[in-house]
Amino acid sequence: MEELVIRDAEVVDGSGGPSYRADVVVDGGRIVSIVKEAAAAGCQRPEARRELDAEGLVLSPGFVDMHAHSDLALLRDPDHSAKAAQGVTLEVIGQDGLSYAPVDDRTLGEVRRAIAGWNGSGDDIDFDWRSVGEYLDRLDRGIAVNAAYLIPQGTVRALAVGWEDRQATPEELDRMRQSVAEGMKQGAVGMSSGLTYTPGMYARDAELTELCRVVASYGGYYCPHHRSYGAGALEAYREMVALTREAGCSLHLAHATMNFGVNKGRAPELLSLLDEALAAGADISLDTYPYTPGCTTLAAMLPSWANEGGPEAALERLADEGTAERIRHDLEVTGSDGCHGVPIEWDTIEISGVGEPALAEFVGRTVRESADVRGEDPWATARGLLLADRLAPTILQHVGHEENVRAIMRHRVHTGGSDGILQGAKPHPRAYGTFPHYLGHYVRELGVLSLEECVAHLTSRPAARLRLPDRGLVREGYIADLVLFDPATVAAGSSFSEPRTLPTGIPYVLVAGRFVIEDGRRTDVLAGRAVRGTARA
Repeated sequence: MEELVIRDAEVVDGSGGPSYRADVVVDGGRIVSIVKEAAAAGCQRPEARRELDAEGLVLSPGFVDMHAHSDLALLRDPDHSAKAAQGVTLEVIGQDGLSYAPVDDRTLGEVRRAIAGWNGSGDDIDFDWRSVGEYLDRLDRGIAVNAAYLIPQGTVRALAVGWEDRQATPEELDRMRQSVAEGMKQGAVGMSSGLTYTPGMYARDAELTELCRVVASYGGYYCPHHRSYGAGALEAYREMVALTREAGCSLHLAHATMNFGVNKGRAPELLSLLDEALAAGADISLDTYPYTPGCTTLAAMLPSWANEGGPEAALERLADEGTAERIRHDLEVTGSDGCHGVPIEWDTIEISGVGEPALAEFVGRTVRESADVRGEDPWATARGLLLADRLAPTILQHVGHEENVRAIMRHRVHTGGSDGILQGAKPHPRAYGTFPHYLGHYVRELGVLSLEECVAHLTSRPAARLRLPDRGLVREGYIADLVLFDPATVAAGSSFSEPRTLPTGIPYVLVAGRFVIEDGRRTDVLAGRAVRGTARA
């Protein structure tokens, strides 16, 4: 007898087609049968050792977070309710060009310091891996939800070239190509870049194109955080489309937004650009989070030249009065490339987390608010905080536009991604709320998407991008990564004031047929594993 039958569920199967009522039977981690309208037809109903009454609940595939920053959180926090409670059953990590494999001892230390604001210092982690394959093996020991990995191009560049702003030598480019090829063979699904973060931003287009050729040869995709989401946003999108077309590589645009005052109401221009490329045969997808503020580190706002050489070099420049004044001018007058070419507005920069507990007074305030309290210039406050916290502060950047968010999420190649940074005392609520916020706010309350459309955006579309043949749909034979939610009550509990509150209306989540959320509570099940790409070069 099979393990589980989910009875009388309203199945929204991820295809985008109409829902239907069915009994769904799970055994051995997979969906083994689907009996539609069993009660109404009066046919023999399937039986199993356990029966779950799903009356009033929607059954859908598990949600795929196409842009996650859980690289260390998955290892540090076995509970991981931040994602499991949202119905997320697969996260794509290794984002924005910086993560922890492939590395050597030098690069690992540099990367740990550079992205401490995203993932913490890592002092509580045993870094017993160096290669992509070893990191994936570490995940396979058991994690809360599944994870796929993107090779971080910035880390690869740091490994081969260092943190200098210069063109790679032919030998260094060969080493980068080899690192990408090895990572793809070992199970990565593609490559990411952070082209407003050092050292990835120092790569010219020709270098990126060569690495994308390698990714394409293994059936992977390129996921860039491109060079501007502000003054040069459309040009940056065009650059990525052209680059990947030349390389013959699939493109997935990370957190594809149009931010800052210069881009208010300009989402249709982006979508027109994408439609033109799609019509010409380009393979493009994108992800967004359903909120207007962004989230990153305060150090990311600095001009790229100030970050050249790595974290220690940046701290030395900040400590020097003359160099710090140059940084201030670039930030406040010119518009630094770190701030997307737009002069920084300190009243939009809210500190969301710090590494040093003694600096907690800054959290929850904008830089300008803290400067006013301290009776000093905002740059003096920001500079002092960066030095005192050794570049660790994270920020919320309130620069988005609701009309752009809604327009982009309607697009046919859109998928969902939280871009969730789980560090800090006051993280962005998207880390805990992205997927129920889509279902509750944008589907039920606003009707921006139908339920069937939205579920497809969050399940089958990302599974197709990841080339996963047995995930993303409620189908016989598919892996039983499943979510049961109440369409009338599902909602994000997290808010900007209470960002770590768990969602409501998602009582059951299964990973490989095992309950990780049961009756609305996290179980002790660690059914997640690394989801490896299928290298085919």
